[in-house]
Amino acid sequence: MNFPTYADIVAAEPVVHRFLKPTPLYEWSALSQLLGCRFFLKHENHTPTTAFKVRGGIYLVSRLSEEQKSKGVIACTTGNHGQSLAYACRLFDVRCVMVVPAKNNPDKVAAMKALGAQVIEQGQDYDEAREHCEAIRHKEDLRYVHSANEPDLIAGVGTYALEIFDELPDPDVILVPVGLGSGICGAALVAAERRPATKVIGVQAEQAPAMTLSWQAGRPVQTETPNTFAEGMATRVPAELTLQIMGRYVHDMVLVSEEEMRRAIRLLLRFTHNLAEGAGAATTAAMFRLKEQFAGKKVVGVLSGGNLDIRELVTILSAEGQNQ
Repeated sequence: MNFPTYADIVAAEPVVHRFLKPTPLYEWSALSQLLGCRFFLKHENHTPTTAFKVRGGIYLVSRLSEEQKSKGVIACTTGNHGQSLAYACRLFDVRCVMVVPAKNNPDKVAAMKALGAQVIEQGQDYDEAREHCEAIRHKEDLRYVHSANEPDLIAGVGTYALEIFDELPDPDVILVPVGLGSGICGAALVAAERRPATKVIGVQAEQAPAMTLSWQAGRPVQTETPNTFAEGMATRVPAELTLQIMGRYVHDMVLVSEEEMRRAIRLLLRFTHNLAEGAGAATTAAMFRLKEQFAGKKVVGVLSGGNLDIRELVTILSAEGQNQ
């Protein structure tokens, strides 16, 4: 499988921007004061699907052959990957079939259906759903779109990093949430070209550390079923392509707890009035662990998405009230 390159990301930019406006990069003064650095958020929650992955979906579907477009695509998802493909398939009039875990975020399922996707619910977690997806892909002769092992998908999502460096040419650190790694690979490829001194650091949930353990070991490491509310990071089987890229370009990985992500969601809602899902809040959570290391630096946290299960939001806000 070919590695995507910086040139591929540059080539993806006009295609992505034909359909999406660049998302904001804001420095939030209250967060900067709290964290002791200049803290910027890249608001990928401001896309039409409220998540960064729509960039990859648009670019990948735009490059499918006419034969593939006529047959349609299939993928496994916990929601954001599926919404990105459903959105892109609606743009290009392509059939879209999504396989999700049986107890998936119902709001994400509803969003995929609203975009025209056929949704199949199967399996206890992402990887069980993925196995079912891969078993039926040949039956209907659909183009299987893995959520990470796709060079065009990585090139598409990497366009958010071009926007970061266009607006802030000299960030010291970029923190990126990691599920299977498409987002951090795009960011790392851009940073290596635009400013090699910038440290690109991945963030995962302590309860879903497969990519972190794999990056540390230099080989794939599978884990037990993830036990995290942050479904965007709830994977247990690492992805081959992204793991290889991360091994070359990612500087470090950080794990955060469930409570740290919930606290970050509350802080983001209070100080920025933006709703972050668990993965989207993970970079802010990580910065609290790293604040002494990066005091006074320019730090970008990628707020990768805002598709938080409303039931989880109720729990998070109820806990806030109890702590007051």
